[in-house]
Amino acid sequence: MTAGDFTDLVDLAAEELGGAVLLANDEFFAPKENLLKPHPAEWREDEYTERGKWMDGWETRRRREPGHDWCIVRLGLAGAVRGVIVDTAHFRGNYPPECSIEACAVEASRDLEALPAAEWEEILPRAALEGDTLNAFPVSDGRRFTHIRLNIFPDGGVARLRVHGEVLPDWARLTRPGGLVDLAALENGGRSLVCSDMFFGSRNNLLLHGRPKNMSSGWETRRRRGPGHDWNIVQLGAPGVVRRVEVDTTHFKGNAPGRCSIEACDAPGAGGEALAADEVDWRVLLAETPTQPHTRHFFEEELRSVGRVTHLRLNVFPDGGVARLRAWGEPERPSDPGVQRLNGMARAEAVAALRGFCGSLRWAERMADARPFEDAAALYRTADRAFWSLEEKDWLEAFSAHPRIGEKSGERVSQQEQGGLAGASAETIAQLAQLNDEYFGKHGFIFLVCATGRGADEMLRALRQRMGASREQEIRTAAEEQAKILRLRIAKWLGGA
Repeated sequence: MTAGDFTDLVDLAAEELGGAVLLANDEFFAPKENLLKPHPAEWREDEYTERGKWMDGWETRRRREPGHDWCIVRLGLAGAVRGVIVDTAHFRGNYPPECSIEACAVEASRDLEALPAAEWEEILPRAALEGDTLNAFPVSDGRRFTHIRLNIFPDGGVARLRVHGEVLPDWARLTRPGGLVDLAALENGGRSLVCSDMFFGSRNNLLLHGRPKNMSSGWETRRRRGPGHDWNIVQLGAPGVVRRVEVDTTHFKGNAPGRCSIEACDAPGAGGEALAADEVDWRVLLAETPTQPHTRHFFEEELRSVGRVTHLRLNVFPDGGVARLRAWGEPERPSDPGVQRLNGMARAEAVAALRGFCGSLRWAERMADARPFEDAAALYRTADRAFWSLEEKDWLEAFSAHPRIGEKSGERVSQQEQGGLAGASAETIAQLAQLNDEYFGKHGFIFLVCATGRGADEMLRALRQRMGASREQEIRTAAEEQAKILRLRIAKWLGGA
């Protein structure tokens, strides 16, 4: 893949998509946050700060000892990195001679706590850099990553960093609640493959999240002076059945299309050229319909039933700008082995397995009798309804199935959930034990907290904070924590853990 190929892909690290520079070992001359600024780097001839020349980028001090400098970036959208741009614009005598890039996948929301234990993989070996240059490097690793680490050798300044790739969403998490999902959204893996024209606005702007800030954040074509019309072909993040569509012309007041239509096809793996050349079976999803300037148009009853689709073609007549395209649908869900395994168990076996999710016998029996579950989303929904229909005595039974926080347990699941206690000081463990006893003496049940992703000190603070609550309040709080644990254990079951 050439630089020209990968720069056509979305910048996974873009600030507007949620990208952020989290850490840097040094930023003496210029802050790390400059790396992801959306606009090109500036040069200010005579501007200086108290530390030296003002530079629009990330710049470290001159290193006088062995080693190298680095910074860690959280990608706004997790995905496969296909290429990076290390831009040294305006850094001429102070750019790093070499760089390398590592990547990791960290799903925990507490980035800074999870990063030290992350497994970093080198995706760009040490490579030479040129000063005042857009240094482009293709990347062949197709794995899903959430963070990257830019290493510079030994020190110096980088103006901008762009991380181009393909969005790879966590579809298990997206489909867990059930319901419709925006299959065209960039954050869900949607991608514009090709369009007739994008003179004023990029074709992928059509799929950005959130509301458009102005015309610049939409897709806009030049004024058409001849026959025909403009179009934009979108590959959905996952195959599915489209149930509802939005065509949003917000901010396009004197330049909105007069009409639009949408076609759909089921063509897995089809490239942009084949799709544009009508080498696939395009079917009408939305017949040609008038559109209004600066308006959000919603279509549901107007959509034709075309079944499973992988791509959409938005046609605008004759030209103009569209801010957003949304395509809510039911993503295709492959059969889940974990759900099928649970469905196929004898009742007694299923009850025993389900009590591993929640210790309440009544909950497990209700779940066993509710089978078969259509998919994972149905399993989660039924589990929630069954849990919140229980009585207090059932919740207490569920609480009692857990070991106390900080207590040794023979159950592998409980050990994993309380993994944050590893390395805790003896003093912290002793304080947890003492407060657990006091809590039990006051309320008559164990202190329950969803320990996954929490450290020992955080759990100790939570225990102290909750000591003053009434028994009624704590019953409800503990039930809420049990409900979180229940969903996490179902997720582990479905994932084969």
